Amino acid sequence: MTTALGDLSGKCALVTGGSNGIGAATVRMLAQAGARVMIGYNSNEERARKLLSELPGKGHAIQKIELEDSASTANTGKAARDVFGRLDVLVNSAGFTRPIPHGNLDALDDAFLDKMLIANVRGPFSMVRACAPLMKETGNAVIINVSSISGFTGSGSSIAYVASKAAIDNISLALARVLGPAIRVMCVSPGAVATDFVAGRGRPELEKLAGAAPLKRVIEPEDVALAIMACITHLPMSTGGRIIVDGGRFLV
Repeated sequence: MTTALGDLSGKCALVTGGSNGIGAATVRMLAQAGARVMIGYNSNEERARKLLSELPGKGHAIQKIELEDSASTANTGKAARDVFGRLDVLVNSAGFTRPIPHGNLDALDDAFLDKMLIANVRGPFSMVRACAPLMKETGNAVIINVSSISGFTGSGSSIAYVASKAAIDNISLALARVLGPAIRVMCVSPGAVATDFVAGRGRPELEKLAGAAPLKRVIEPEDVALAIMACITHLPMSTGGRIIVDGGRFLV
């Protein structure tokens, strides 16, 4: 077992958006550290099953989650109880965006704004609400909400996305106050990551962004997953905090 990842033997984790990008990198690290993992996915069951087949250890599972559907998130909490009987870690990694220039106010219509806030804000909160009772039973659980530097810099793929991540930051602070001591709550806030999350943003654009940041390296999904793992295994006295993973871009 890799020492840097900590020892999560006997622990159980649920990762939304767990079949791709940051979520998939986190799933792999959790399994490598000995945890049983439930891979949350939305539409691509084949991809989730492929990842499931590649994980070390036994007892992992997949779970379809529609963040816009409160019944789906509630059922996921029940599924975690039925499959694992406990839940030590919840990673809210799922979400979506669409590039819309900030200055084009008309392009950000009400329907899209509503859709993003429901999926990116209400969805993660619904997951916390569904899983908190089971997590409290362990007495030492942790929730990691994957946010973004967009939440405090005001930059990002769209104003709607900026708003959704600012909401996640503040919801995390509020939850940290009320869920302790049984559950810690942390935010991990990456910059632009080398995934397919933002349509049309390829490696050249990522390298340009990285070149303007102090560390001058493109952020990989594994970099963010390592920060998530640190919150779980190496920061036992931290709650309500934010870990920034952006190579120093927010400083520029």
